[in-house]
Amino acid sequence: MKPLNLLALLLFLGGLVWALTLSESTVREIQRGYYAVISPFLTKGSQLETHIRGFSDEVQTSKELTAKLAATHDELGRLRLVEERFQQLEAENSQLREALNFKKQSPFKAISAQVIRRQPSTWWRTVIIDRGEESGVRVQVPVLGDKGLVGKIDQPLKGMSTVILLTDEDCRVSAKVEGTPEVGILSGQRGQFDGSPLLRLRYLSKNAGVRPGMKVFTTGRGGLFPANVLLGTIESFETGTFDAEALVRPSVDFADLNTVFVLSGEVQP
Repeated sequence: MKPLNLLALLLFLGGLVWALTLSESTVREIQRGYYAVISPFLTKGSQLETHIRGFSDEVQTSKELTAKLAATHDELGRLRLVEERFQQLEAENSQLREALNFKKQSPFKAISAQVIRRQPSTWWRTVIIDRGEESGVRVQVPVLGDKGLVGKIDQPLKGMSTVILLTDEDCRVSAKVEGTPEVGILSGQRGQFDGSPLLRLRYLSKNAGVRPGMKVFTTGRGGLFPANVLLGTIESFETGTFDAEALVRPSVDFADLNTVFVLSGEVQP
């Protein structure tokens, strides 16, 4: 046997004999000393294990919160789409109610139509509606909105028609100012491209008592447009050398035309 191995065996046997000969109190003292030495390491290990477990729980909770946040975001997007669609339906229902009220109140037979096309270059001059010759639309008949005169039919075709708007300078209407004997010719103005265009009411008397806020209506002269259809409201009044004229804000919102009514000229029974 090698010397080192023999030495190790002797030390082991010596230690064994020593341990067997120790008293119980001595053994307990040795145990207490041993646990006192390793106790901090056990405590640190337990704390580390608790920290690792808590970190794992936090990671799991973070994943759950992220998933819930994503689900909430998706639900919010869906609710926004539902709200937008509801607003669209509400606007459409409002337009339909206005159309029904107009047809009930109008003394003339009217054909309801939708504006289906507008060209940027002729935005304030013409629109195209979805009613044509097969619906009884005829040239030069008046076109109204729920708040007043829109214009007149220029060219009826199959399934559609072109409407000349009141804001076009070629659309001229005999007009009167409420509360006064004043009568003039109302038309659009050339070169208006921005904002809401104003109409021009010409050939008024220099001493006419016309003031901003007064309403302007059709006279019915000429037989094209029926009488007492609202055209707009006086915006300003200016006198010239021989006569006077006024600027009129249209009663119809020409920037947002949707539903219009083509008059047939026949009186409802």
